[in-house]
This record gives sequence, C-alpha cells and structure tokens, in this order.
Amino acid sequence: MLDNITLYWLTNTAAPAARMYWESARSTAAAGHPPSQVPLPVAFTVFPGEIFQAPHSWTEKVYPNLIYFNEASRGGHFAAWEEPDLFTAELRAAFRSLR
Repeated sequence: MLDNITLYWLTNTAAPAARMYWESARSTAAAGHPPSQVPLPVAFTVFPGEIFQAPHSWTEKVYPNLIYFNEASRGGHFAAWEEPDLFTAELRAAFRSLR
C-alpha cells in the first residue's frame, strides 16, 4: 500500500487518478438516474469494511449479466491487501464458470 501511495505522491498523479471517480459520480447524480447497465459478465463481492456495500438487488439491476455475487466475511476497501487469500479465492470462484 505504501508503494502505491508513494507512486501517486512522487508522480503527482493522485488527483488525476481520482478525477474519474468524481466525474462519474457527479454526472450520474446530476442526471438523477442510476448508472448505465453493463452487459459484460460481472462478478461482485461485497466486503464488510467497504465504503459502499451494494445490495444484491442493486447489482442485479445494474449488471444484468451478473455471474457471481458473494458477501465476504472479512475485508474492506483494500481487500486485496488486507485479505489476499480471501481475495484470491473470490476471484477464482467468481470466474470459475467462465473457464
């Protein structure tokens, strides 16, 4: 995590990297409608320490081709760093059906 933070700090790219999230949220909120549907196969894991925990009903509406949904028992916004074994297991389970 410190490597990533240092990379953003030294290259002065934190603001441009975060801008995509800001613009996306702003345009969706301003339009007063939910985000566009994503037709690609999507796997979704909700971690209990995440900033926003999307409910299953919401993910089904936004991702009509939802192939995997799970609520993990631990982990947060940086689940890959916090719980690497759990994160890896989730990735494998999520895309197992596409093999």
